[in-house]
Amino acid sequence: MSDWVGAWSEKRAALSPDRVGLVDAATGTEYTYADLDSRANRCARLLAEHDVTKSADDAPADAGGRVAVVSRNRPAYVDLFFATGKTGGVLAPLSHRLAAPELAELLEAVDPELVVVEEPFADLVGDAADEEAWDAEAPIRSLPVEDSGDDDGSAGEATWESYDSALPADDSSFDGSSVDADDPHLFLHTGGSTGTPKETVISHEALVWNSVNTITAWGLRDDDVTPMVFPMFHTGGWNVLTLPLFHMGGAVVIDREFDPGQILGIVEERSATVLVAVPAVLRMMTEHDRWAETDLSSLRFVKSGGGPCRESVMEAWWDRGVDLSQGYGLTECGPNNFAMPDDWPREKAHTVGVANMHVDARVVDDDGEELPAGEIGELQLRSPHAADGYWAAPEESAETFGEWVSTGDLARVDGEGYVSIEGRKKNLFVSGGENVYPAEVEDAVVDHPDVADAVVIPVPDEQWGQVGKAVVEPANGETALTLDDLRTFLDGRLARFKHPRHLAFADELPTSGPDKIDREAVAAEFGE
Repeated sequence: MSDWVGAWSEKRAALSPDRVGLVDAATGTEYTYADLDSRANRCARLLAEHDVTKSADDAPADAGGRVAVVSRNRPAYVDLFFATGKTGGVLAPLSHRLAAPELAELLEAVDPELVVVEEPFADLVGDAADEEAWDAEAPIRSLPVEDSGDDDGSAGEATWESYDSALPADDSSFDGSSVDADDPHLFLHTGGSTGTPKETVISHEALVWNSVNTITAWGLRDDDVTPMVFPMFHTGGWNVLTLPLFHMGGAVVIDREFDPGQILGIVEERSATVLVAVPAVLRMMTEHDRWAETDLSSLRFVKSGGGPCRESVMEAWWDRGVDLSQGYGLTECGPNNFAMPDDWPREKAHTVGVANMHVDARVVDDDGEELPAGEIGELQLRSPHAADGYWAAPEESAETFGEWVSTGDLARVDGEGYVSIEGRKKNLFVSGGENVYPAEVEDAVVDHPDVADAVVIPVPDEQWGQVGKAVVEPANGETALTLDDLRTFLDGRLARFKHPRHLAFADELPTSGPDKIDREAVAAEFGE
């Protein structure tokens, strides 16, 4: 049997075979750890048939054979994760939200030996196979919509075959290649906000260390249960809670899609103990009709990630007796890098806490020199859970990875070591010679009772060079808010050079990835 992540399912099955590790809310099926290891052994044999393995001649930089997946969250994803660990192969989840040309470029970069696709995305993969960017030679295995049977078909020139029918019956222990700590196990692509997404190479060792960091900093337990609301093509779907809980022997509840009311229902029905979600989802939960009546008493803590969480949202959770705080991470490192200390004071709620046990954090200037407490600069991280680089992108890798991972995010550290995220470095703009950090302005704007959410973008100005434009999603769907009203509200809260000089409204702010606001889309529509 292979080492590192490849040993997880078998060892957890030996330790707690009858404990439920995975729940598929779409079908109501529960999978014990014995079930998960059995399924992983069958899947490993399928992968071995298609050379999704580590060759004895493979160097770590070469990576093993790859299996690409285009699917919503399904049990087969977990099969493939553990199975690639056993064979020494690489799992490359790809977003089903991409357009066919974008997906084709990623498939060409991954160069998979096998593609597994959920039926609703058959046409998408077929269109990608027709693109010149991808020479589609890999066999394709289809996942039925809901285990409805075998549906053979075609995608481009590739041949379809049902994943379930292709699985070998033999579920005995699989003896795969020996795996080293620095062998790649996951390719996770970035959001692609500046072009084609990059594939981030994550090793077995990095996955283990992120799990250790999460367990030790957040205090995860073997009886923890969570609804996994992040997609499994995203680092949040694997590294935030799924893998740490599998490591501990906890339970993860997945579904094809989650809505706020459904999440509330799972929290109550499954006595969920931990929850991590993006701010938009946490806000929508507080606005749902079920919010007031849902029993939240089982929740030990809730974390917000993927962007700043508004204080009004945090207060709504605090009022229900739930410990909600903010986290911070990125595909390239972790993503679980910070935690709140025991009995942390509420005045620190705007921060992401202090660095985890096996994480170093610093804030540097443009020359890479560490800045003193209180000054804003780029956040850099150092940890054994950092990724190794971007696949087949040496120049981009050199810009981001080294002794320290350059996050591209602006931050400051206070005198007590708490880290505040001040926004993306690329989003900073200069107005009349003064630096303006959109995240700071947005935090003040959303305090207005007529504002549900807001994005501030720079627009040209003859006098000041650039000024801010606030694009506002109104609370309750409508507002009579004017620019003068907003600026009056901001007096005494922000320096006047930071005040937005323009105001626009959007029924709903566009999102990308796991419900993160898409700033590029906002700028494209509302910029001048």
